[in-house]
Amino acid sequence: MIAGGKRNVLGVLVDAVDYDGAAAQVVRAAHERRPLALTALAVHGVMTGVLDPAHNARLNAFDVVTPDGQPVRWALNLLHGARLADRVYGPELTLRVLARCAAEGLPVYLYGSTDDTLGRLVPALGRLFPDLRIAGTEPSKFRAAAPGEDRAIADRITASGARVVLVGLGCPRQEVWAYAMRPLLDMPLMAVGAAFDYHAGQLRNPPAWMQRYALEWLWRLGLEPGRLWRRYLLLNPAYLARLAAQKSGLWRATPPPPADERPASFAV
Repeated sequence: MIAGGKRNVLGVLVDAVDYDGAAAQVVRAAHERRPLALTALAVHGVMTGVLDPAHNARLNAFDVVTPDGQPVRWALNLLHGARLADRVYGPELTLRVLARCAAEGLPVYLYGSTDDTLGRLVPALGRLFPDLRIAGTEPSKFRAAAPGEDRAIADRITASGARVVLVGLGCPRQEVWAYAMRPLLDMPLMAVGAAFDYHAGQLRNPPAWMQRYALEWLWRLGLEPGRLWRRYLLLNPAYLARLAAQKSGLWRATPPPPADERPASFAV
C-alpha cells in the first residue's frame, strides 16, 4: 500500500497513492462516519484547475486526489520521485471500493448521470457484487441547485443509510458537487468520472496496451470526437508544456491555498 501524501503537479495537489491506499482511505472514512472527498484526475482534470484558480483551490481542499491518467502518474514520478508503478484509474478504483463495501456491509448511494444509465448500472453492479447494498440512486438534474436543494439532497442520502456516495456528474461538475456537499454529509464522496457509463456498459474500455501507454485519450477521442476534441487536442499539449516548465524551474507552479467557502451555486 502506498499513501505518500500530496505533491504539486502544475499547482494542483495530487496524492502519491496506489489503489490500495486510496481505497483504504475511503473505507476507513465510511466506517468512522466522517466526511471525505476524493477525485481521480487525468490531464483534463488537472488542467481545469490550472486554468481556473478558484477551482484549483477547491481541488486542493480534497482529501484525496488520485493520478487517474498515466501522464499524471508520470508527473508524480518525474517531479517528486514517487515511483508509482500504476495510475489510480477512477473506474477501476470504483470497483475496488465497491468490492470492499460489499464485503464489509457498507451501503452505497449512486448520484448523477441519467435514469437510463443508472437503470443499467444497478443490475450490472449486482452481477459483479451480489452482496453489495445499493442504498439509493439519484440522477442529475442537469441544472444549478435551487435554494436549499443541497440540504434536501443531503437529507435524502443520509436517510437512505448510505455510507459511501459515488458521484458521476463529469469533470469538473462532480468535483464542485463533492466539494460543496462534503460539509453536509458524514461519509466519503467519490467523484468517479465516466465510471457509471463504463460499468453500465455504455462506454467501451480501450485495450490494455492503450491504457498502459497513455493513449486512452485517443480511444475516447475516436468515440466522441465532437465533444472531446478540444479537451484532448488543446489541453494535452498545454499540460506537457507546463510540466516541462515546472520540471525545469521556469515556472514555480505555486499551489493556491485550499478553498474553505462553499460555492453559492453548483450543478446538481
